[in-house]
Amino acid sequence: MQTVPYVDLERFMGDWYVVANIPTFVEKGAHNPIESYALNPDGTIATTFTFNKDALDGPKKEYHPKGFVLDKQTNARWGMQFIWPFKGDFRIVYLDDDYQLTVIGRAKRDYVWIMARDPEFSDAEFERMKSFVESIGYDGSKLERPPHKKG
Repeated sequence: MQTVPYVDLERFMGDWYVVANIPTFVEKGAHNPIESYALNPDGTIATTFTFNKDALDGPKKEYHPKGFVLDKQTNARWGMQFIWPFKGDFRIVYLDDDYQLTVIGRAKRDYVWIMARDPEFSDAEFERMKSFVESIGYDGSKLERPPHKKG
């Protein structure tokens, strides 16, 4: 699976709203899912994934996987470790020039995350990104749009 040519890690850090995805079992029923990244001094990426379970006011869940940049030339292929020693495949396959919209894919094409800096995500933008993920081998009918709290 082709990644983007280069990711400026410092620009990529911060909060990303999961605006559409093919969810993992952990993410089923997630409302207001947000993935936050921070660059550690050792080059690893501290990750915080938060969401409300089953409702916008549901119980808050929080996970802290650690990211490892595996391709140092592009910074676009990471390992994401939830449980030691396993590192999940994490590939930045789309990133707009303004670092406002990204798509994270996996070589198995089982899960995908469309993330934006702003939780407001139009139907037109969803259709555009759905077409993109289909073009790289995903089944777009499996995409879900988790609800987000309005500003």
